[in-house]
This record gives sequence, structure tokens and C-alpha cells, in this order.
Amino acid sequence: MDISIVIPLLNERESLPELTAWIDRALEDFSYEIIFIDDGSTDGSWDFISKLAKDGNHIRGIRFRRNYGKSAALFEGFAAAEGDIVVTMDADLQDSPEEIPEMVRMIREEGYDLVSGWKQHRKDNPVTKNLPSKLYNATARRVTGIKLHDMNCGLKAYRRDVVKNIEVYGEMHRYIPYLAKNAGFNRIGEKPVVHQKRKFGKSKFGMDRFVNGFLDLMSLWFLSRFGGKPMHFFGTSGILMFLVGFVMAVWIIVEKLVLQGQGLKYRAVTDQPLFYLALVALVLGVMLFLAGFIGEMVSRSAPGRNNYQVSDRI
Repeated sequence: MDISIVIPLLNERESLPELTAWIDRALEDFSYEIIFIDDGSTDGSWDFISKLAKDGNHIRGIRFRRNYGKSAALFEGFAAAEGDIVVTMDADLQDSPEEIPEMVRMIREEGYDLVSGWKQHRKDNPVTKNLPSKLYNATARRVTGIKLHDMNCGLKAYRRDVVKNIEVYGEMHRYIPYLAKNAGFNRIGEKPVVHQKRKFGKSKFGMDRFVNGFLDLMSLWFLSRFGGKPMHFFGTSGILMFLVGFVMAVWIIVEKLVLQGQGLKYRAVTDQPLFYLALVALVLGVMLFLAGFIGEMVSRSAPGRNNYQVSDRI
């Protein structure tokens, strides 16, 4: 099979007939399957998907008992996909299936592992969506080192090996290119795509996604850099903090002894605010070092500590 199209959805019943017909027109020269993942819809979306699956043997469906989120839907869709190339897109008709053939060509002929869509001209609210999106993508480029204009675009195409070797969890669907990069898939491309205005319903994502997205990005960056060696972060931070506190404490004590030896007026060590700052620094330094030590023990005991991505064997 050429292509698997994975489509997460939540209450998009009105869009499904038009979306399915649109995909069929755009991919008539390919062999493909459409996998709908119903993320707890309550508007009859599953009933329509069931009908589609009975009428066409290229349509499959997965239904969650409740809403788990887009990452969970993509995880299940990736596990079920059988095509050589896997495409993800949203069900709200804002992504155009007509972009898929060119994205597939870029993977096959230009050797990309992943091709991400770039919504150059967004049909969204410029204040509540466009501006925050630009700030979010600028931060993501800076942290991940991946030069994508639209990291979170729902329209993406992947080589099969990519989706079978990454784990999408929590709300990490925003950072699949970064997950792919950390798994060793470095050929990541971008294609400008047409962005349609939403035709039915309303967006399922609020402003909180930008705050959560930033926190997820920091978590992912930290795990990718220090997840297997926590002592390198916590141990180094703890030693530096301890040294700062130690130097401050020694400075206060030596200054007091020198003044006392010269018969000059001096303040008791415990009367100086700097002394208590030194104590705090010493305690924090020890705690950070112990956190690194415990993290190292947990990391070395993890069952997946020696799971590596192997591309070839001879």
C-alpha cells in the first residue's frame, strides 16, 4: 500500500463526507487507506465512520471510549498504519488533501524522512491564533534547532520507519519533528500548503495550548538532552550551588576572624543576612546533587535504557 492517512477527530461529523470525497479525488492514482480515530466524539461521527467503513474497504476506524487527546489518537493511528508513507491531517477541512501527492513525491524522490506543511497564509484569527503561533514557532526553532516555520501543522507526511520508531504521548503531537530528529531521522523538509478557513464547527483548542506547548517543549528538550544522564544536569548544578554557598560562608567567617584579630568592630556571623543565603545555597547544592544521584539510579534501572535506533545491520 502506498499511503496511510491518519485523521484524528473530535465532533467533526459535518466535515467527514466532504473530506472523504476530497481525499478520494486527490489520491485516485495511489493505493491508500484512511484511518479515522474518533477521540470521544458525541455528535454521531462514529456512526458515519462505521457506515464509510462498510461501504469502502479502504476506510478503517478506531474509537476511544472517551476523549484522550490528539497525541493518543496519533499514537493509535501510527500503530495501525500499513502504508509505506503515513500522512496526518486534521478533519476540519482546513488541510487540503491535494497537497499530499507532492509531499509523497518529496519523500520518495528527494529522500526526506518527514515533510511538514507550512501554512504561510493562515485563515485564523490574527490576534488569538496567528500571533501566538508565530511566537511559539520561533521559540520551537530556537530550542529544537529544526528550521520549520510551522512545527504544529497538522498536515505532515512521514516515511513509515519514522512513525514506527517514535512514541507520541501526552501532548507531544506538537513536536513530532523533534521526536523524529531525536530518533535519528534528520532529513526533515517543509512544504508551503494552502490553509482553508474552517467550514463547520469551531476549534477544539484554546489559548492554554500555547502555555502547555511551551512547557512540553521544555520537558522534551530536557529529556532529550539529560534524560539518560540526569547527574550531568543536577550534579553540575548542585556542585556549583554548593561551591557558591561554601565560598560565601568562608568569606564571612574569615572576615569576622580578621576583624576580631585586629581588635576592630565586627558583626557576629549569625547576624549577617549573607550567612543565611550561604546556608540556603549549601542545602540546595546538596539537594540538587542527591536529585541527580537518584535520577541516575532510576535511569540505569529503566528497562528501556539500552533501546537504540538501529538503521542497518550487516
